[in-house]
Amino acid sequence: MSVKQNLEEIRARIKHTCSKTDRNPDEISLIAVTKYVSIERAKEAVEAGIAHLGENRNEGLAEKYEAIGNSASWHFIGTLQTRKVKDLIDKADYIHSLDRLSLAKEIDKRADDKVKCFIQVNTSGEESKHGMTPEEVLPFVKELENYPNILVVGLMTMAPNTDDEHVLRESFKRLRTLRGEVTSLHLPYAPCSELSMGMSNDFEIAVEEGATFIRIGSALVG
Repeated sequence: MSVKQNLEEIRARIKHTCSKTDRNPDEISLIAVTKYVSIERAKEAVEAGIAHLGENRNEGLAEKYEAIGNSASWHFIGTLQTRKVKDLIDKADYIHSLDRLSLAKEIDKRADDKVKCFIQVNTSGEESKHGMTPEEVLPFVKELENYPNILVVGLMTMAPNTDDEHVLRESFKRLRTLRGEVTSLHLPYAPCSELSMGMSNDFEIAVEEGATFIRIGSALVG
C-alpha cells in the first residue's frame, strides 16, 4: 500500500481511539519512522502530509535531511552517542533519547539555541531497554537547570514487545504519572507537556493513555 493509504488508515484508527477517550486527534503528532526505508519512501511520506520524520541513526538522519531538508520536523529517536552530537545538533528538531548528564552537557555545549529534548525512561524495567529508571528522572531534571540549551519538552518510553495489553498499558501509565511529577515542579526549562510513546503494534493503547507523539514505522512506511 502507498504511504497515503496507510496514513489514512492510521489517522482513522487514531480518530476512533480518541472518540472513546474524549481526546482531540489534533493533540497527537504522528512521527513516521523512516530508518528502514529509502529516501524516496521518506519523501513519499512528506508528500502524503506527514510533518514529522524519525531516525535512530545519525547517518540515516543526515542522509535524508540532505535530500528532504526542512520540509519536515526531524526527530532523533535512537540511542545518541555523545561524540555524534556535533553532527546531529543542527539537523534534529527533537531528541527523544536524553538519558544521562554527559549527553546533556554535550548537547548544551554544541547547541546555539534551546534543543527540544525528551528524557528517555525505561518504564518496563527490561535490561534490553535504554533509558533512565523512573526513580532517576526527577533528580536528573533538577540537574538540567545548569544547561540553558536543554528544553525538556516531554518524556519518552519504549513499551515491552508483547501482546499483553495490561503490561503495555502499565508501561504507558507509568510515563504519564511521571510526567505529572515533572510538570508539578513548574520548571521553566522543563515544561514536560509531551509524551512520546506508542509504535505500530501498540499506538492505540498509547493514545488511550495520553500519548502526544506516536512513532510509527512498519505500519506507515514499511
